[in-house]
Amino acid sequence: QVQLVESGGGLVQAGGSLTLSCAVSRITFAIYASGWYRQAPGQQRELVASIFSGGATNYADSVKGRFTISRGNAQNTVYLQMNNLKSEDTAVYYCHADHTGGGRLWGQGTQVTVSS
Repeated sequence: QVQLVESGGGLVQAGGSLTLSCAVSRITFAIYASGWYRQAPGQQRELVASIFSGGATNYADSVKGRFTISRGNAQNTVYLQMNNLKSEDTAVYYCHADHTGGGRLWGQGTQVTVSS
């Protein structure tokens, strides 16, 4: 069974940094896109960042210039480097991987809490 295991969440003060990791294992299809969503309590899920097989990236306007999405050299891990964190970044962050078998896989979610 394919697994997406997230790590790196936690507590951080405003202005601090965190790096989230999403490790993909046991895949049988190539991944053509990966990304991160987040959902704050009482809020809709929103797309934070995406990265595609050719290296192109997309970012939500709210995180542009502060967050960086990247992949490991083996392309089995996706990272989200988050700098200058704000209280509005507090949410559960979910990674996803879109693969050539036509599916979307989701991580279990990791909590990021930014205190003022």
